[in-house]
Amino acid sequence: MSPEELDRLLERGITTHLQPVVDLTRGNVAGYEALARFPGGPGPFEVFAAARLSGRGADLEAAALRTALAARREMPPNTFLTVNIGPDLIDESPVREVWQGHPSLSGIVVELTEQVRIESYAALEPVLDDLRSRGAMIAVDDAGAGYAGLQHLLALRPHFIKLDRDLVSGLDLDEAKRALVEVMGAFAGRIDAWVIAEGVETAAELDVLIDLRVPLAQGYHLGRPAPGLQSLEPEVALGIASRASQESGPTLRALLEQVPTVGPSAVPSLRNRLRAGEVAVVVDEHGRPDATLDADGRQYAVREAALGINLDTPTAMAAQRAIVRHPAVRFQPLVCTDNAGRYVGIVRIERILEALARRA
Repeated sequence: MSPEELDRLLERGITTHLQPVVDLTRGNVAGYEALARFPGGPGPFEVFAAARLSGRGADLEAAALRTALAARREMPPNTFLTVNIGPDLIDESPVREVWQGHPSLSGIVVELTEQVRIESYAALEPVLDDLRSRGAMIAVDDAGAGYAGLQHLLALRPHFIKLDRDLVSGLDLDEAKRALVEVMGAFAGRIDAWVIAEGVETAAELDVLIDLRVPLAQGYHLGRPAPGLQSLEPEVALGIASRASQESGPTLRALLEQVPTVGPSAVPSLRNRLRAGEVAVVVDEHGRPDATLDADGRQYAVREAALGINLDTPTAMAAQRAIVRHPAVRFQPLVCTDNAGRYVGIVRIERILEALARRA
């Protein structure tokens, strides 16, 4: 594509299509991925590649990001919006200007695309920390392919790990792929992240993902990218909910307990007011849990100690995640969040064990 063709294409404008990301434990839409489209032009991969070659990659990424973020006004409650950005362009001046226009990024997932290798994690870390401080969550694209190896995941500590579509394709026919997805799920649990399976195109692939307790998925079988918000087809939603219920049983939602919440500045005044067995949760300005505080004045960071979990996680899966934590925090309460990462309550480990014992 010549620079002149690129100019003409951009003059026609960028549109955003939204693809649903589906909660495989409940059969509803948990969020949407914003995807850039160029009316009357070639596919987005070719356009972004041409922009990079002509030295205009940052300008195009910024324009696409600005259009994508405008869609957050349409988001239903308790859903997230995923926006894509190249890690090499995330801190370029045009992109920074877009971020600066959105002081709060609550409910936004920033997905780092896989076109280029990250040259310096040390340089990227403060940029991601700034986005997190404003409410954003981080996702890594195409895990299991390209540059998204285990070291990449360890360095970035994302909130979401997106499985490469080649790993999902034909999953029902390949035992090795099933094993790798299972390992990725266990790894994600240990670093307090959630797996999203991309490229789900058949009911058979979806069935295996539910069997493997992958929490989130997207793909043509669940919904194609479209200009507006889409709901899940009723028969697909019912099938997922029914199948997930059979496979997983009750979720943490029924075990939620409300405890005091405080901002970071109020922690010192609360330390001596908690009684034995009581817990408080420290939340940030976006309502996301940062840490728990017990009656002995000990604080446990939610992410570092793997305390965080979605409230719709099946009880049995939650027990599995809890038991592999470090012995020092193994029996600390789980801190539950909604799909946008906001705090909704805690679940004590003894309540999980009681619930499992009743089902046995």
